[in-house]
Amino acid sequence: MRIDAHQHFWVRERGDYDWISPEMKPIYRDFLPEDLLPELERNGFDKSIVVQAAPTVRDTEFMLELSERTDRIAGVVGWLDLQSPGYKKDYERFRKHRAFVGIRLMIQEMPDAREALQPAIVEALRFLASEDLPVDLLMRSHQLPETLELLKAIPGLRGVIDHIAKPDIAHDQWEPWRTQMEEIASQGNIYCKLSGMVTEADPQRLEPDVFARYVRHIASVFGTERIMFGSDWPVCLLAAGYDEVVRIVEETLPEVSDPAVRANIFGLNAARFYKLEHLL
Repeated sequence: MRIDAHQHFWVRERGDYDWISPEMKPIYRDFLPEDLLPELERNGFDKSIVVQAAPTVRDTEFMLELSERTDRIAGVVGWLDLQSPGYKKDYERFRKHRAFVGIRLMIQEMPDAREALQPAIVEALRFLASEDLPVDLLMRSHQLPETLELLKAIPGLRGVIDHIAKPDIAHDQWEPWRTQMEEIASQGNIYCKLSGMVTEADPQRLEPDVFARYVRHIASVFGTERIMFGSDWPVCLLAAGYDEVVRIVEETLPEVSDPAVRANIFGLNAARFYKLEHLL
């Protein structure tokens, strides 16, 4: 079972996606399951995890509706307003849907990453940890200290770092990202997605060698049972096509020559993390 652990869908006229501007020409249009299907089939993927693209409950409802139209959606990672007293009501509603597998916390969008440490958010995440709900964590590399502090405050959280925490690959950023990711990996229930890298790189330098040390470091500190491939399609189209994103991971991880390791990284780890036991 091959699963793309991170991709998005949107319909622009819904009005949720303020971050998509006309300057982003390759992605300034609608993207739906029928658009992704050829990419999945050409690269041998059976299913995908669709992740929220807007911080709205309506976006989560939209993705759950899409999941009822196709069995190619293995799961939906939605959004909850963790600072609202009503978030549990939305959570209880979503968790009844077979495709709902988790939520995403968008630290990246916080003007000050310490906002993620506010008591209301920490309390909400502790509740979700008690529910064993998977939580995607989206941040930029400079927000890793606050992310680590948050994870230490909620040791039971089942979390995954999106996009290897977005180091500035275009300018060869290494430290303190390298050390901080090693610290985060020491939290045994935290995973990492090999996703979102091409849009952090120089678009004129997308050779696998550019990404190799980043990918291999993540594999080294998390281990090959806590990393998962994600295309970040269609956002990746700002820099590279789906096929190229797959190739970069395949060519930078020597371990993928082992069929068992390859199966884990390209599907089974995602199925385990998101508790999709029926796909194992």
